[in-house]
Amino acid sequence: MNALSGHSPQTYDATVPSKIARMAEKFDSALESLNQAKPFAKGPYQDTIFQLAQVLLESNEGLRALYTRAHLFGPYGVFYGGSWEHPEKLRPELVKGSLLAIGVYPTLESLSELRMLAIAKGHAKNAKVDTKDATRFLEKVIALNFEFVFPTGGTEQQRIQGNPNQESNERLFTLLASELSLESLREDVVSEIEQVIMQRPIMTENVRKMIEMASKIPPPKTPDETHKKLDHFSTAIHGISPLSQDCKDFASYRQALQNADISALEAEAEHFGDILRTTGLSSPNHAILVRFLRRQAPELIAKSLGLNESGQAELAENEKFVHQLIRFAILPSTFRAIYGLAVMLERSLFSRTEIISGINRLIDLDICSEARQTLLAQRPSQDGVTANSILVAGLIMVLGQPLGIGQGKNPTCQSARGISLWSQHAPGYLIELLVSAARDGLIEVPFEGTTIQSNQLENGLMTTIDLDLDPVSLVLVPHLDRVYSALMVQVALRNEDGHKWVNPALYGRWVSSGFSSVFDLQGQVANYEDFVRRFFSTHHPTFNDGYELMYPNPVGLLITNTHADLLGMHAVSIQRISQDPKGQLRIYFYNPNNEGRQDWGQEIQPSVYENGEEEGESSLPFNQFVSRLYAFHYNPYEEGDGFAVPTQVVREIETLAKESWGRTYTWK
Repeated sequence: MNALSGHSPQTYDATVPSKIARMAEKFDSALESLNQAKPFAKGPYQDTIFQLAQVLLESNEGLRALYTRAHLFGPYGVFYGGSWEHPEKLRPELVKGSLLAIGVYPTLESLSELRMLAIAKGHAKNAKVDTKDATRFLEKVIALNFEFVFPTGGTEQQRIQGNPNQESNERLFTLLASELSLESLREDVVSEIEQVIMQRPIMTENVRKMIEMASKIPPPKTPDETHKKLDHFSTAIHGISPLSQDCKDFASYRQALQNADISALEAEAEHFGDILRTTGLSSPNHAILVRFLRRQAPELIAKSLGLNESGQAELAENEKFVHQLIRFAILPSTFRAIYGLAVMLERSLFSRTEIISGINRLIDLDICSEARQTLLAQRPSQDGVTANSILVAGLIMVLGQPLGIGQGKNPTCQSARGISLWSQHAPGYLIELLVSAARDGLIEVPFEGTTIQSNQLENGLMTTIDLDLDPVSLVLVPHLDRVYSALMVQVALRNEDGHKWVNPALYGRWVSSGFSSVFDLQGQVANYEDFVRRFFSTHHPTFNDGYELMYPNPVGLLITNTHADLLGMHAVSIQRISQDPKGQLRIYFYNPNNEGRQDWGQEIQPSVYENGEEEGESSLPFNQFVSRLYAFHYNPYEEGDGFAVPTQVVREIETLAKESWGRTYTWK
């Protein structure tokens, strides 16, 4: 008798790929053998079940096949004799650890969640766990693991350690979220969305997916504040407006604009401008509106972008060029550039001749085939946009949102950090690099009397590029990554950390020549107290004679997980150091990892809002940041009084370091 007969909550879809169907049949056979085996002989059959389940978890069809059998996992002995045998004893807070572990644990945990889902949906029975218990358990699991429901792909743990089960975990949680009502988690989901958009990322696909999923949660009978926020987010990504509500496509919305009078257009502009500035999100309809206003009501463009007085003045002074830019680069498929355009205007960047001339060069640039193919791979099919338009839109994004640049899934924090620095302080130089990479397929970086050309180098840290990057990064990062890796090879045999020479060479004159590291030539922690005192004497306003940072300072951090165990090294940039609204001194920094919120153990958790952060910044209290620091640049002519730092403060930082990443190293 087949194990599924009369039991399955769903009919197995016979149209799934034949490989999955065959694997499911093998699983059924193994499941039946497990059921027939005596308790003392179940072990080998369990091993077979886990091996087959691991393969099935690698596809949506396989996951569904397992779910249709989940009601049998308990009675047939899948969990017999192990930690998952009794579902009433399971704890939601332990789920993540199992999913991120190695070996059979992720598979066991996934099967356990499927069993619990079957109980929650009434497909399986358990004497000690009813449907409500199972539902509450899974809701707590989802709340503790939002990164699987709404993956950003950007935490250091994912990138440094890697997780071969990441896609399987995401697939599992998508199923859980789709099968369960997330109504009880509404506030948690909306809070998650808020914290992501507060960071103002350039690439917004993940947060849009979050909003789409959250919008499927049944609304409350009486709309509350949380529902209003979610409705606002949904309005932003779908481009819902007074004139677009009844429009079926872009053409009909454009026609609605043509039929509208000036008062209706003004209301439309104010609507989109408000959404843009409160969420950082735009939509294809917003791009259609801005393009229409350029021709028919240019006086309303400022409102459609939500510009402040500075931005309005910049627009008035550079109206002709901005109109040209809107015509060329603000299209339904490049709508993400709208927010960058607004911020560029408020930063008065169009008053800089190198930016105007640089953009004009990009408009007429003969883009090489490799860069062209990469850029066009991002566009919606058959939308008619050119590679040049995509590239110019990309430049608008990074110049408007220099702290929204992310490295994606690539191990290229060094490259992202450079693009961010140049976007803020050397946009002309950034455009020069971009022109060279896009037109000539190379960039050149001088180093100690020689010139390094990226097209003559092997691949660097990145073997394949993640296409989920902004257009500027898509073109530049492969070249920057090769150059960075080549520079590190050239200085590998010197008697100090190679970043002492590589960072100034790669980033330019904006990096100070002084350099300090916690490690000696043998990779041991040496002179740690001197290291801490030097950082205080060059960065803490009480001890550094009042010198302030002129440019972002590239520094190296030792990243730890929630247990304070070392994950690896990571490149960030200190943006500024100042007191937060509560009077606590904090270090505000740019983290290129796409997600500024982390848990590094020891109650050290970078925040992205509510502590005085500007858009895109993360921050930590000064001493906590220092406890994870391993290398920094400084101006040797601007050192203060490191000797005056209280010994107790130094000891507290040293303790945090020794009891976290320091456990991995030998200390002198």
